[in-house]
Amino acid sequence: MSTGVVIGDLLAVADVGAVWANADEGAHATGSVTGKRRGEMAEAKFLAKASELGFGVAKPWGDSDAYDFIVQTGGKLWKVQVKSAHVAWKDGSYSFRAHGHSYKAYRADEIDLLVAYVVPENAWYVFPVRVIQRMKSLKLFPGSRKKRSRFEKYREAWWILRRK
Repeated sequence: MSTGVVIGDLLAVADVGAVWANADEGAHATGSVTGKRRGEMAEAKFLAKASELGFGVAKPWGDSDAYDFIVQTGGKLWKVQVKSAHVAWKDGSYSFRAHGHSYKAYRADEIDLLVAYVVPENAWYVFPVRVIQRMKSLKLFPGSRKKRSRFEKYREAWWILRRK
């Protein structure tokens, strides 16, 4: 699966599916794929997805802030943290950390949204910080018909970014 995004005169294309497939086997042209590299791939996927949806997307310099992107919709700027999961647990769930490096739950003064990407299911969840600000982790069941997470209403909830 190739993903591309055009920003001004710059075109970036990546065969993300092949890289993730190799990541699961532990093989990559530059060595084994680390969690950090997988996170970077999810961020690239987010950049493409948000751009396809017509949002303006900016990446802050460095990684010292709690958020990964600033997304512009209309006159509003959103601080967005992107998380990804690549492997399901035995119960079919995918777990996400809902905290930063300090192991404390995200606060409303740090981020506006947490966007969680379930790679094998190609499923996006868009959470307002108020929903996750007291949590340190999330458990999602995107592929299960039996088990439903209380968070399914946030699946593909890109409309949240369009609110005034």
